[in-house]
Amino acid sequence: MATSPNPARRAAPDEAAQAPRYAFHYCNVRPGLPAATGPLLSGERAAAINTMRDKWLNGTELTYYFYDKPGDGQNVLLADGSSRFVPWAGPAEQKQAVRKAFDVWAKLGLGVRFKEVASREQAMVRIGFMAGDGSWSYLGRAVRDVAAGERTMNIGWDVTRDLDTAVHEIGHTLGFNHEHQNPFSGIVWDEEKVYAALAAPPNNWSRQKTHFNILRKLDESTVEGTSWDPDSVMHYPFGAGLIQQPAKFRVEPLQPAGGLSARDVAQVRKIYPAQPPVEELSDLVLAESRRLKIAAGQQIDLRIAPPRTRNYQLATFGESDTLLALFEDVAGELKFRGGDDDSGEDRNAQIKLRLQRGRRYVLRVRMYYAAAAGETAVMWW
Repeated sequence: MATSPNPARRAAPDEAAQAPRYAFHYCNVRPGLPAATGPLLSGERAAAINTMRDKWLNGTELTYYFYDKPGDGQNVLLADGSSRFVPWAGPAEQKQAVRKAFDVWAKLGLGVRFKEVASREQAMVRIGFMAGDGSWSYLGRAVRDVAAGERTMNIGWDVTRDLDTAVHEIGHTLGFNHEHQNPFSGIVWDEEKVYAALAAPPNNWSRQKTHFNILRKLDESTVEGTSWDPDSVMHYPFGAGLIQQPAKFRVEPLQPAGGLSARDVAQVRKIYPAQPPVEELSDLVLAESRRLKIAAGQQIDLRIAPPRTRNYQLATFGESDTLLALFEDVAGELKFRGGDDDSGEDRNAQIKLRLQRGRRYVLRVRMYYAAAAGETAVMWW
């Protein structure tokens, strides 16, 4: 990807003369799904579930929409007690920059796909350009729980000169957290300096917001792998002196290289590998169980062809944690029809639906965790 060295999250040039030493624009990520916890979850099982909990099923088509109506926006309360309407719609060049950012991810040949739609009702990802609200996105599958008509992502500054910010926010939508919050990074902060830096313009953050986005370490069960990638597009830049360890950042800034790092590319391709066309999937035979020979974090897609129209059940069997989702193939597009997630619970995933003879369906099964390899099966009847 051709970008200058991490223009994302830097202060705009016209701010530089007045900006403080640490004048970076930072993303204020919104929460993801709650981590699976409870007495049934061992460390290994919890880690297997939580590293994938925010990620989409591979093959998902993420539809996105840009708010563009004059009435799209919200009233903001001002310091003097008055209010002002601030629009969510953005200029054409900003929208085009975000399209380019989606294309940065799409060019990797991922199994997850992106499609711009003309209606907010069709969209899973709804993007605004509200000035003064910062740049942010909800994390992964948490966007499904955002109320219809509300934004799931905001671009708060000019990304025509700052493409990495848009790439970063889409990374959150794909389920990736901030890399500088990796508990295995070894970062030791000068916390009071961090609070002071983020309380100043251009961020003006509270201590709570700074703690959530920077100082808070992610739970180890939610992070796959034990290494740190300071060049990740999901990593903030930091001015010299905010970090005490590693020691070199006491005297020099931490500046990611810009764009997707090699590890970003490897990780997203691992989670969302390229998908074969539906015609190449194998069939799940009615009333015959199929053993799932997939490892934790992997997924299998199977075709289903009902011999007659009636109610059917689809379920997994075995001591495992799985996510089931059924889609109907409608003119080449897979439309979601039902799903179930049994992760962290003492049961198996099950779907009950009326399926139509002559129609084609695809069942997707994600394996979070299995107590023993090869002892989980899926069946429909």
